Amino acid sequence: MTFKDLGLSPALVKAVEEKGYTKPSPIQEKAIPHILEGKDILASAQTGTGKTAGFTLPVLQYLSETKHPKYRPLRALVLTPTRELAAQVYDNVREYSKYVNIKSAVVFGGVNAKPQIATLKNGVDILVATPGRLLDLHDRKAVSFKRVDVLILDEADRMLDMGFVRDINKIISFMPEKRQNLMFSATFSNDIKKLAATILRNPVSVETAPQNSTAKKVTHKVYKVDKKQKTELAIKLIKDNNWTQVLVFTRTKHGANKLTEKLIKAGISAAAIHGNKSQGARTKALKNFKDNSIKILVATDIAARGLDIPLLPHVINFELPNVPEDYVHRIGRTGRAGAAGEAISFVCSEEVEYQSEIEKILKEKLNSSVLEGFEPTDTAPPKRAATQSKGSFGKKKKQRPSNGNPGGSTDDKRPKRKPHFKGNKPAGATSGRGRTGAPKKKRY
Repeated sequence: MTFKDLGLSPALVKAVEEKGYTKPSPIQEKAIPHILEGKDILASAQTGTGKTAGFTLPVLQYLSETKHPKYRPLRALVLTPTRELAAQVYDNVREYSKYVNIKSAVVFGGVNAKPQIATLKNGVDILVATPGRLLDLHDRKAVSFKRVDVLILDEADRMLDMGFVRDINKIISFMPEKRQNLMFSATFSNDIKKLAATILRNPVSVETAPQNSTAKKVTHKVYKVDKKQKTELAIKLIKDNNWTQVLVFTRTKHGANKLTEKLIKAGISAAAIHGNKSQGARTKALKNFKDNSIKILVATDIAARGLDIPLLPHVINFELPNVPEDYVHRIGRTGRAGAAGEAISFVCSEEVEYQSEIEKILKEKLNSSVLEGFEPTDTAPPKRAATQSKGSFGKKKKQRPSNGNPGGSTDDKRPKRKPHFKGNKPAGATSGRGRTGAPKKKRY
């Protein structure tokens, strides 16, 4: 099957082929026809399999076919959890829309809002945004959601993890009841399904890989090592194997900064990326990593989504994530689009429980070994303090994971807001959503 066979216009097919793609991926093949028909979608696909094009292409086609000759109200909105993912999605939108008369823009926090306000004032057809900055702009009356025809939630599970559900519901409350809704993510938890039930209407479920699966060409390796020896082991592996591009994950921002400093002292070029870094610093670090100006990018889980690095050969879990599903997203940065990749994890005695939980969701054992000279001697028991704490009556109470970003910027982790609506269902979530042709002229 080709992109033309899916019903895409010649202009979009031309743009896709110029990117080097001739055959749609499984998620694109399954989702695009349904989206073109105006149906709501609940899509789960392994990261790196083309989810972005899966919703971008059909939405661009809809916008180009129903565009008003004079007015440009915002008609398609893409919400993402992080700035990096927003920037990546926006880049894809620009590339795929080069041969159609569609205006697009991206807005996120950490940068001056004035240029974003000026861009929105000139009119855009499709907007990619993080929830925090988008609500700020709405409060300033710089953007209106009254004519949105299509809402896309990208990496919806991460948005829930980061506490964006109130912001999402508030944004939805400002939208027309009749619209198309697309929810895309690598995994879907029970919480995501509950959210989907309040937003989607008679959705088509699309899944191209088992939930919590990783790319087939990614090899997994675990090194058992003492907590205090992890940095030394990382330096040895990088130097001995002459690795030139490695994405390293830590659980905290402080840990990312500390490891980066030690790598640099060891003569290894490195940079850190996390929620406390300015947007300029994050953009620069990612650019330098992509063009191989630095060898190592040390990141918290905020970077597990939205980092599209072609042919990234190695990912190191310096610390295992305390939420097992996050392992899938971290590892999803390598082995993308059918390429081979290697996922290496350093596991100390305190993390054996995390490893067991990861193996449970992957339904496979991770190969463990001990490197000579790094034989572990720690006997510290497994810790669960990061995800559980004692309640007032001594019962264990689950805590939302920090994702390496406790107290981070308002864009990456929004403070709790008072719900805009009463009850569990957001305003505008009970009526029909499907499209029935071009928008009525009176809506402009």
